[in-house]
Amino acid sequence: MLTKIFDEKKVQKLGTYINKGENFVIVMHISPDGDAVGASLGLYHYLISQGNTVNVVAPNDFPAFLKWMPDAGSILVYERHPDCVEQLISEADVVFCLDFNESKRIGKLAPAVEATAARKVMIDHHLDPSDFCKLTISHPEMSSTSEMIFRLLCALKAADAINRDAAECIYTGMMTDTGAFTYRSNDPDLYLIIRELLKIGVDKDRIYRQVYQVYSESRLRLMGYTLHEKMKVYPEEKTALITLSLNELNRFNYVPGDVDGFANLPLSIEWIRFVAFIRENTDGINISFRSEGDFPCNRFATDYFNGGGHLNAAGGEYAGTLDDAVRIFEQGLKELNPASCRKTRGDSAPQA
Repeated sequence: MLTKIFDEKKVQKLGTYINKGENFVIVMHISPDGDAVGASLGLYHYLISQGNTVNVVAPNDFPAFLKWMPDAGSILVYERHPDCVEQLISEADVVFCLDFNESKRIGKLAPAVEATAARKVMIDHHLDPSDFCKLTISHPEMSSTSEMIFRLLCALKAADAINRDAAECIYTGMMTDTGAFTYRSNDPDLYLIIRELLKIGVDKDRIYRQVYQVYSESRLRLMGYTLHEKMKVYPEEKTALITLSLNELNRFNYVPGDVDGFANLPLSIEWIRFVAFIRENTDGINISFRSEGDFPCNRFATDYFNGGGHLNAAGGEYAGTLDDAVRIFEQGLKELNPASCRKTRGDSAPQA
C-alpha cells in the first residue's frame, strides 16, 4: 500500500473539480521534458476515459524521442497555434498546470492562463510554488510530477481507470525524471508504483529503448563534438562546464531534444560533483545544472541565473551573451565552491 501524502481536503477539492468539469485543458512548461509530457498525457488519458473533452497544450515543441507516447500527436503547440490555444484555455472549465511552479515557466502562454476564469490546478514537485492557481498540490519530495499523477488517481479511487496508454505515459515521466531510476529514486513506494504499472501492461524495456537508445545520426555526432571540443573541467572546484552556441547547434542540424541528457554526461567522471551546460538559443541563454552529493544546484541557479529546481538538478536563464554567462558561472564557482561539499563517491581529482 502506498504511503498517504496528500491533504485529504485537497484531494476532495480536486475530485469535485473533475466531477463538475467537462472541458479540460492541461498545460505543461516551456521546453517540455519527459515528466511534463508523461504527466500531462497520463492525466489526459484518464480524463478522456471518463468522457470529458480534454486538450493538452505545450508552449513550444518537445523532443522527438517522446513523440511515440500514446496521443502525443494530439498535443497542441502554442507557437504554432496561438489563437486556438488561447481560445481553448479561455473556454475551459478546469486548467491543469503540470510540472511547473510559477506562470513564467510557460513563457508567452502565461497571460492566457492567468486571465482565464477556469479553475486552475497546479500539480508539481518543484520548490516554492507561487499562488496563481486556485488549488495547489505541491510535493517537492516526490520523484516526479508523473508519480504524483498516479498517486492522485489512486487517492481519487480511480486506479482502475488507469489504462495501458496512461500507464506508459506515467512510467515514462517517472523514468526520465529520475535518470532511469538512478537518482531521486530511493523511495520504496516508487517501486510499488512501477509494479502496478507493469501489471497494467507497461513494457519498460521498450520504453527505455524509445527514450534512450533511438537517436539521429546528427545527435550522436553532436554529442561526440560536445564531449571532445566543448567540455571544460575545473579540477579545484570538481566541476565541468559544457557550452554550445547557436551556430554550433545548427551545424549539427539541431532539433528540440537533441541535447537532452548532455548535462549529465560529465558526472561520469569519478571526481566531478557539479556540471553546468550553457546553451545559446534564439531567445537568450539556457542553463542546466546537475550535481552529485549535497551541492545545491537550485541555489546556484537561483543566485546567479534567475532559476531554480531541485538539489541535484536545476536550471536557469540569462538574457546576455554566451561569454557573459560563462563569466557569471565562473564567478559563482569561486563563491559557491562545489569541492567544499560532502562527497558521495570517488574524490581524487587531478592536480590543476
